[in-house]
Amino acid sequence: MTEAAGPRSTRILVTGGSGLVGRAIAQVVADGEGRADEEWIFVSSKDADLTSATETRALFEKHRPTHVIHLAAMVGGLFKNIRCNLDFWRRNIHINDNVLHTAYECGVRKVVSCLSTCIFPDKTTYPIDESMIHNGPPHSSNFGYSYAKRMIDVQNRAYFEQHGCRFTAVIPTNVFGPHDNFNIEDGHVLPGLIHKVYLAKQTGSPLTVWGTGKPRRQFIYSLDLARLFLRVLREYDEIEPIILSVGEEDEVSIKEAAETIAEAMDFKGELVFDATKVDGQFKKTASNSKMRRCLPGFQFTPFKQAVKETCAWFTANYASARK
Repeated sequence: MTEAAGPRSTRILVTGGSGLVGRAIAQVVADGEGRADEEWIFVSSKDADLTSATETRALFEKHRPTHVIHLAAMVGGLFKNIRCNLDFWRRNIHINDNVLHTAYECGVRKVVSCLSTCIFPDKTTYPIDESMIHNGPPHSSNFGYSYAKRMIDVQNRAYFEQHGCRFTAVIPTNVFGPHDNFNIEDGHVLPGLIHKVYLAKQTGSPLTVWGTGKPRRQFIYSLDLARLFLRVLREYDEIEPIILSVGEEDEVSIKEAAETIAEAMDFKGELVFDATKVDGQFKKTASNSKMRRCLPGFQFTPFKQAVKETCAWFTANYASARK
């Protein structure tokens, strides 16, 4: 989808434009946070197969972007990552190399790619910060995805050193919101729990949460992340990545997240924790001090409000939601 407009000085191509974060960016732009001199172009896998260098080049030549927000990736939750580490590595390496190299060849002025806190070492001290990305191997459960995302940081630095390219990356914590993938088997933890609560409420069954419920996560609402992406695109000039996250004090356990969802959806049934299922990494506490310094004044949506809005969206759009 493309905003109708005449000539504009800034043409921003968003890969992965039909996904969770892409749709959130489209919403905040449509709601008035876009600028008059910006043309926003949102593309998805229907527009080009980014694992193909030829199709990626054709996409860039068609739209001639001056800026790129690179969101496209093969993604999935813990259990899909455990099953498919090779697939996550190969697809994402191809996508990222094609997008970054084509951006360089086409003279794109700035690229902002999206990483993940899973890129950080499994064995580390907390809170993690931007200086610690390459200090050790990531968690074994998703090493394919994690290493592929880490390589974006390596490429960004190499393109800057060799060609002066202004390519950077953001590292959000666990993202959730409308248009997420609510698949119980392969989705991320929060949308999977929302779908489970919805079904448990329909059937009058207990809510079964995979794992002990003890692991802790920082969750960021997709609309908050979208607003931060716009600020990074316009204001952040470093090549080194920047963590986009709520504060350390806003970290919640999976048990607390499940209880918040149950409250938001008025679920009165029992919560059961299946400890035979793996927990994954216990915590990935990230520091947002660099974000507070570089992008001051940002106000996050309270977690309970964001969860309530996401649950309401899923309930209203159950028939068409990804699940």
